[in-house]
Amino acid sequence: MYKHILVPVSFDDDRNVAASVAVAVKLLDDGGKITMIHVMDQLPAYAINYVPEGFHEKARGAIVQSLEDLARDADADVEGVVVEGHSGRTIVDWADEHDVNLIVIASHRPGMQDYLLGSTAARVVRHARCAVHVVR
Repeated sequence: MYKHILVPVSFDDDRNVAASVAVAVKLLDDGGKITMIHVMDQLPAYAINYVPEGFHEKARGAIVQSLEDLARDADADVEGVVVEGHSGRTIVDWADEHDVNLIVIASHRPGMQDYLLGSTAARVVRHARCAVHVVR
């Protein structure tokens, strides 16, 4: 079993976050913890002037609240964190920096664009130094 499990959370419709958390709870060792992470993509400099003032803070607050709601529904020690960066790279880096033993990540069924560009789950699977469990 695993002591520290990371569950990346995307609020896209085709991701089953509840299933990822359920898998993580089953794989969690007694006394272990689960961290749900949401990565907010950084806005390009040219787009910042078009975003209403305070939008970023409101979006971050809504994401934190959603993570707290998901954590409350889980039957384990679960915390949520929100970070900024490129999703695939940031998830892998965060896992390395926080001694994560397992990443449980939801993924959609890959399409042609994923074979050309690569999805976040594919990047995590390729680059993570710990075990990765993909949930579809």
